[in-house]
Amino acid sequence: MALSFINPFHNFFLLLFVLLLTVLFMILKIQSKKKNQSIFSNSPPGSLGFPLIGETLAFISANGCIKGLYDFVERRHLKYGKCFKTKIFGETHVFLSSTESAKSILSGDSIDFSKRYMRSIAELLGDQSILCLSYQNHKFMRGIISNLFTSNSMDSAIKNFDELVIRTMAEWQQNETAVVLNDAMKITFNAICKMLISLDQEEELEALQKDVSEISEAMVAFPLKWPGTRFFRGIKARERVMKALRRKIDMRRRSSAYYEDFLQSLLARNDMQNEEPLSDRQIEDNILTLIIAGQITTASAIAWMVKYLDENQQVKETLTAKQLELQFKFTGNANLKLETLSEMSYASKIVKESLRMATIVSWFPRVALRDCQIEGFHIKKGWIVNVDARSIHHDPMLYADPFEFNPSRFDVELKACSFLAFGTGGRTCLGINLAKAFMMVFLHRLVTTYRWRVADKNPSIAKWSIFPMLRSGCPIKIAPIVTHNVIP
Repeated sequence: MALSFINPFHNFFLLLFVLLLTVLFMILKIQSKKKNQSIFSNSPPGSLGFPLIGETLAFISANGCIKGLYDFVERRHLKYGKCFKTKIFGETHVFLSSTESAKSILSGDSIDFSKRYMRSIAELLGDQSILCLSYQNHKFMRGIISNLFTSNSMDSAIKNFDELVIRTMAEWQQNETAVVLNDAMKITFNAICKMLISLDQEEELEALQKDVSEISEAMVAFPLKWPGTRFFRGIKARERVMKALRRKIDMRRRSSAYYEDFLQSLLARNDMQNEEPLSDRQIEDNILTLIIAGQITTASAIAWMVKYLDENQQVKETLTAKQLELQFKFTGNANLKLETLSEMSYASKIVKESLRMATIVSWFPRVALRDCQIEGFHIKKGWIVNVDARSIHHDPMLYADPFEFNPSRFDVELKACSFLAFGTGGRTCLGINLAKAFMMVFLHRLVTTYRWRVADKNPSIAKWSIFPMLRSGCPIKIAPIVTHNVIP
C-alpha cells in the first residue's frame, strides 16, 4: 500500500539526474580519450605483436639468421622507416637511427633517460653491474673503474696482450691455417683476467671461460629459469663465477701477498677510511661485466677486421708496408706500448673503419623516465628507447658508400654522434682506448709476421651471440713472411 504514495515526480527527477550524470561521464571520457589520442597520436609506427609476449619469438628466432639478432631490427626498419616500436620480453621498445636522436638520448642520462638492458642481460650481469646502474650509482662506479685505464695500467695490459699474441702466432707456424676468432677470444680473455684478477693458471682460465661463454649465450635467451633451458644454464654459470670470485676475494683478504691488478686496488680502496667501501657483490658483478664486455667485443672486432682487410687487398698491402717499416724502426723494443701504437696512424684508421663496418654493439638501450618527444614521435614513460648504432654507421647520408671498407674516411672530422662504436655521453665505454690498442697490437703482429688469406668468407653471425661474432671464426691460411711462400 505504501508504494502507491511515492511521488511520481521524484522518480522522474531521479531518472533525469542519473541520465545527466551518465551523459556527463561519457563526455568526460570521450574528451579524456581525445586528449590522450592527441598526446600520443604520433606514436612510432610498428607492431606490438601478440598479447603479453609481443614480438619476442620473432626476436629470438632471428638468432638463426645470417645477420643474427639485427635481422629483426633491419626488417622493421625496411618496413616502418628510421623509427619503429615493438614489444620484446614484455616491454615496449623503440628503435631510432638518427644522429639527432642519438645525441638527445645518449646525452640525456638522469634527466629524460636512464640505462636499461633486457631482463635476461641485467639478471646475468647482476644488479650492481656498471651497465645496469642508475645515473648516480653509475657515476660513482665509473669513477672507481676508470682507475683501471691509467697510462701505467694500459701499458702493462698492452705488454701482456702483446706477449700472448706473439706466443700464439708462433704456435701457428706448426699449421697452415689458424682460426682468428678462437685465438683472439683466448688471448683477450687471458689478458683481461690477468689485468683484473691476476689469473693465469690454464685450468682455472678454461673453467672460467666456459662459464662466461654460457652466460653470454644466455643473454639473448627467453628468461625462463627452467632446468635444461639456455637461460637456466646461464644463471647456474653465473653462480659458479660468483663463487670463484668470492673465493679469490677471501683468499686475498687472508693473504699478505700483493698483486698488481684491479681486484687488489678495489680491496685496498676498501681499507681507506675516507672512501665509501664496495660490497663484495659490487666487486663481483663488475669484474664479471668487465670480462664479458672486454673479451667478446674485442675478439669479435679483431675477426671482422681481418675479414675486411682480406676483402680489400690494396688497403692490406698499404698497411703491411707501413707496419713493416715501423717494425724495423721498433727493433730493439721487445713489446709494443702506448707510445709506439701512437705512431700507427693508418692502423688506427683501419681499426675505426672495422668498428664502423662491424658495429659490435648494434644498439644502445635507454629507458624513458617521463613522457617525451623525439624526432616528432611521442615516447611514453617506461618505454625502452634504443639508439640504433648500426643503422647510423651504414647511413649513406653520413658515410659515402657505407658498405665500402675505406679507412681514409677518418681523415676528416665526422659529424657528431655519427660514430658510436663505444657509445657517447656520460656512459661512453671506459675501455675504448684499451680495446683499440688490443686491436692494433694484433693487427701489427699479424701483418708483420705472416702472409695470409681468409679461407672462409661466409659473413653469417654465430647463433646465440649477443654481439655479431663470425660463425666461421674467420679461418686464415698462413705462411711466414720470411719464407716468401705463396699461399694457394
